[in-house]
Amino acid sequence: MTDVILPEGDYRNTLSDVVALLEEGRRAAARSVNALMTATYWMVGRRIVESEQGGQERAGYGQALLQHLSADLTRQFGRGFGADNLELMRLFYQSYPAGDISESVIRKSRTRASRANSESLVRNFSLQQLAERFPLSWTHYVRLMRRTRSPEERAFYEAEALRGGWSVRQLERQIGSQFYTRTLMSKDKRAMLEKGAVAKPGDTVSPEEAIKDPYVLEFLDLKDEYSESDLEEALIHRLEDFLLELGGDFTFVGRQRRLRIGDSWFRVDLLFFHRRLRCLVIIDLKLTELNHADVGQMHMYCNYAKEHWTLPGENPPVGLILCARTNAAIARYALDGLPNKVLAAEYHTVLPDEQLLADELAKTRREWEAQHPILPDSDCARD
Repeated sequence: MTDVILPEGDYRNTLSDVVALLEEGRRAAARSVNALMTATYWMVGRRIVESEQGGQERAGYGQALLQHLSADLTRQFGRGFGADNLELMRLFYQSYPAGDISESVIRKSRTRASRANSESLVRNFSLQQLAERFPLSWTHYVRLMRRTRSPEERAFYEAEALRGGWSVRQLERQIGSQFYTRTLMSKDKRAMLEKGAVAKPGDTVSPEEAIKDPYVLEFLDLKDEYSESDLEEALIHRLEDFLLELGGDFTFVGRQRRLRIGDSWFRVDLLFFHRRLRCLVIIDLKLTELNHADVGQMHMYCNYAKEHWTLPGENPPVGLILCARTNAAIARYALDGLPNKVLAAEYHTVLPDEQLLADELAKTRREWEAQHPILPDSDCARD
């Protein structure tokens, strides 16, 4: 192929325009999926509420309905349909009742109708038409329902998020700073609203992050395995191989296993099952110096795994934190949650020596850095 010299200025403009188009396309795709998902969840919430209605003979019916629905939907569609999520869908419908939704959709469609037949009108609209009523992401609405204390406060934040194009991070920050209350108390409300509309650098959400929103991945039943840097990928891959090479005790379960605690999402880098100890081994890799927050987070993972991932007859999970700093590597087991000292002693005896793991991690990092002299920007503290 003959080399062709491109005009530098023209090429940069072309590249910039194509990048902007692709990023906007990805954002539009994420918005479209989110709007349809939110409309679907509103309709699911309505159906749940309808099933619960009927008088006193249905007392106690609601929770049983959610549990049965959760089990059946999870078998058919996979993740994302736990009882807590279904409860959110029910709350979503109750927070945005059919009468309010129909009025909004009708105004956009420029038709005339009375409130008396609002419910039937909503039923006759397509999912796409209903989605137009919910321009924010499902994650936005979850925050609005969970974090606000009154319908007025929820409506305020929803309106400002729409007006200012707030990301979920910006919405979270504004709610946490009591922006609603401060605006009500301010003598110059316009100035407060203008100031609040300005995003901070940390508020920005990339198209990739929007598409990888855990709620979106669950709705589409997509895998969400990923690595945040080439170094992390290399370390995790080598660690996985190393543990499996130690013998037949370690059985691989998964990578980047996701869990949700409250409204927050977390991931564990590696999950193994130890056959002799009959317990899960949760492994988390840190590319920065180990601190007390990492230890506390691992204990939280172990407690979650004990409640949600451990099967009857299995021992409590054990956590392994691996710190892969440039000048040192540290491995630490989290065993404080075990029910007795005898079991803790057995774990120490059977599990690989912490120094052995640290040495292997340091060796892998040295080899990787020798092949990649300039470390990527992503080799920094993770959120």
